[in-house]
Amino acid sequence: MKLFAALLSHYRRHPLQLLALAAMMVVASALWTGVSHLTSQARASLGQSERAVAERAQVERVDGMPVTVADFVALRRAGHCVMPWLEVERPASTGRVVGIDPLAAACFGQPAESYRGWDQPLNGEPFLDIREAKNLAAAEDGARATLSLLLSGPPGQPALPEAYRRAPFSLGPDTGELGESFLLNLDALGVLVLLITALLLRSVHQLGLAQRRDSFALLHRFGVPEPAVRRALVIEIVLLAAVCVVPGVALGRLLAGGLGSGFGQALESLFDVPLFAGQGSSWLTPVLTMMAVVLAVCLADQLHFSGRQVIRRLAGQGYRVTLLTLVAGLALAFVSSSLALTFVAIALVFAGAGVLAPGLISELARRCGRASAAPLTRWQCAEIGVLARRLALPLVALQFALAMVLAVQALVTVFEATFDDWLSQRLAADYFIEVPAGADSLAAADWLETQSPLAGSGRWHRVVRGRAILPAVDGWPGQTVDLFALGPVSNMLGTWRLQAAIDAPWEAFSRGQGIMVNEQLARRRQLSVGDSLTLALAGERWTAPVLAVYPDYGRPAGEVLIHAAQLPAGFRPDGESFAISPDTADLDAVTSGLKRVWQTETLSLRDNGRIRALADSVFEQTFLLTRSMTVLTLILAAMALLIMGWVFFTTRVWYYRLLAVWGMGPREVAGQLVRLSVTLTMSIAVLALPLGIWLTWALVHRVNPQAFGWSLPMAVYPEFWFELAGLSLIIGLSIAALMRRQLRQPAAMPVSASGLSGGER
Repeated sequence: MKLFAALLSHYRRHPLQLLALAAMMVVASALWTGVSHLTSQARASLGQSERAVAERAQVERVDGMPVTVADFVALRRAGHCVMPWLEVERPASTGRVVGIDPLAAACFGQPAESYRGWDQPLNGEPFLDIREAKNLAAAEDGARATLSLLLSGPPGQPALPEAYRRAPFSLGPDTGELGESFLLNLDALGVLVLLITALLLRSVHQLGLAQRRDSFALLHRFGVPEPAVRRALVIEIVLLAAVCVVPGVALGRLLAGGLGSGFGQALESLFDVPLFAGQGSSWLTPVLTMMAVVLAVCLADQLHFSGRQVIRRLAGQGYRVTLLTLVAGLALAFVSSSLALTFVAIALVFAGAGVLAPGLISELARRCGRASAAPLTRWQCAEIGVLARRLALPLVALQFALAMVLAVQALVTVFEATFDDWLSQRLAADYFIEVPAGADSLAAADWLETQSPLAGSGRWHRVVRGRAILPAVDGWPGQTVDLFALGPVSNMLGTWRLQAAIDAPWEAFSRGQGIMVNEQLARRRQLSVGDSLTLALAGERWTAPVLAVYPDYGRPAGEVLIHAAQLPAGFRPDGESFAISPDTADLDAVTSGLKRVWQTETLSLRDNGRIRALADSVFEQTFLLTRSMTVLTLILAAMALLIMGWVFFTTRVWYYRLLAVWGMGPREVAGQLVRLSVTLTMSIAVLALPLGIWLTWALVHRVNPQAFGWSLPMAVYPEFWFELAGLSLIIGLSIAALMRRQLRQPAAMPVSASGLSGGER
């Protein structure tokens, strides 16, 4: 106990250092737990949705009348799992909300988890409790409510009563792979957060150990063996981690719960993940993970193993090994063909860049000092080199945080633009009208072309969905792909963004002179514009040149686009619809005419504008989650650097006071401190810039294509660089303010220049 009392006496003299180390453990645990908890919850919900809801469907009345609450009651009493879905369309300035009944949704989940996740009421737009949505519709002028009954379970199990039929229900385009891509980015963010927090914890702990070396030496003179001191330090860290990690994990789960409502709503609308698929998660994994990280980074110097000699030999080679590691990572990223190797390459590049950064700043400062004849300039350069060496770990953590924020910001901005383009492409028409089963789509096309209000307008086209076979040829195995047949080529198709194409591709397509393929199929078959592709349709083979390659985000399947006139007579489609964009006054005339052509009382009409508005709304919440996590990580790194700067400069107050002895006034001394700190933080920001650009390239052009078969466009957004530069400037000014504050407090000069950490001159 006396040994522990002696060790802890350091924290009695420096309580803020203990508070800083404990706060770092709590914040680091909270941040990583929040990211990990949200990602694991989202991934679990994605998996459960595939089991719980085989097909998204709704119930319609055979007589064509809209469903009511009485229909819901009748179906539930008959044993069918249905859930009311009340869409309230409000004026354009306020948008749309959706009312959901949580209790009715319980049957959609697994039996053992029926009511899990619904112990809290829904809150926040666009999803509300159905009672609130109904009251909102009644209270607002111009609001219109539409009730749908969502149906769970595969078709025909059990069969619906004769008065009802099963119909498809779509919340938007299939974005499963787009959701997986977003989750993969969150996983990468979680790994980087863990790395950054490990560096920060180690930097704070190492500085504390450096300041306790004299105490350890004194204990050794009094007969305390070194192994006993090491064991006491291990117990100290274990107890501190046990006290700090659990509250940090609890805070992280609370943070995830606060951000999770918007994230869950995004999953519900975009990724076909039901809100009722709530998942419980264990506390054990995050607690053990963070305990392991804390113990590993804080006790690395206390452990003795044979590999340390190898590490020292490698370190003795200087920066040659580090530079070799960096180059190897860059080369591996270019040539790797697997996702695992790409992640290894990213790790190598980060390791090399992290080791090189402080040394590079120090070396540049040394050369700058040698090149100058002014004594003050030489002193400034030498001091920057000292700061870079002494604050290496927090500087590297700040560099990683800046690079990560830059890459994630660019990726999220690209993701937003890509998602918007993708929605514009998939939802180019204002409305989709499904062709009823057994109806003649060609008769409807003739009517639209000759007699409808849309005749000759170029604002409609027919969409035929089905499957095609690519026969085995030239060493490529046979495979089945999705087939879309369009015709006629409307003006809406001209808005599609094509990755590669011949001149005037849509004109050639309208004449049936070729086909178009999506990026996934082009990558797998190594197809380029002008190559020939053979299709097997209804037992007939057809070879046509590739006119264009178009992006198809969010779908893993290969897809072929052909003109509807090229379909053989024996082709049996999986579904047909018409994409139309009529004027507001023409919509009723078009729907009435199609009802007459098809001899039906009801039409399945999907308003793409409402779907897109909802998708944009909830996807913004998802992007807000990512930005919040990256900003929190950057704040953590900045706080750690401020803490380290404050503790470090405490030991160098006597040294900076020599500036006044040399004849400088208080303002001149303050100016020198500002130059030192700002130069240091701006230098690390400059070094973070190429790392962040490279990380953006790796995520866009290597990780995403290898994981999902499609790529995102590359963009770097230089205007965001200035924001990071401004943040680095603020951090530097804050450190200078702390340094200036330390100068006002008394401090004794150490016995020797190297007696304390920071004594280097």
